[in-house]
Amino acid sequence: MILYNVTVSIDESIEKEWLSWMKEIHIPEVMNTGCFTENKICRILAEEEGGKAYSIQYLAPNMETYIHYQTEFAPALQQSHSAKYAGKFAAFRTLLEVIHSS
Repeated sequence: MILYNVTVSIDESIEKEWLSWMKEIHIPEVMNTGCFTENKICRILAEEEGGKAYSIQYLAPNMETYIHYQTEFAPALQQSHSAKYAGKFAAFRTLLEVIHSS
């Protein structure tokens, strides 16, 4: 299993609106690609100056499916987020291999 983690620091002035958009629009669009089996959105508890930080996690069954997502779907989905929240967020992505889960 592959865990695709997107960490986002979002400006406090739009945090609630962004969180609603993520839950109602963006995450369902990502899940509708069929590339992921699960998702989670977690608030990072460390203090961020001027913003709040979140971890959005998606679970893919294998690397091939993740690569398919990255080549076929990610550019448009990331552009949609960037256009809507330009200048109000910072994001970085991490790819992890799940070696144990219970």
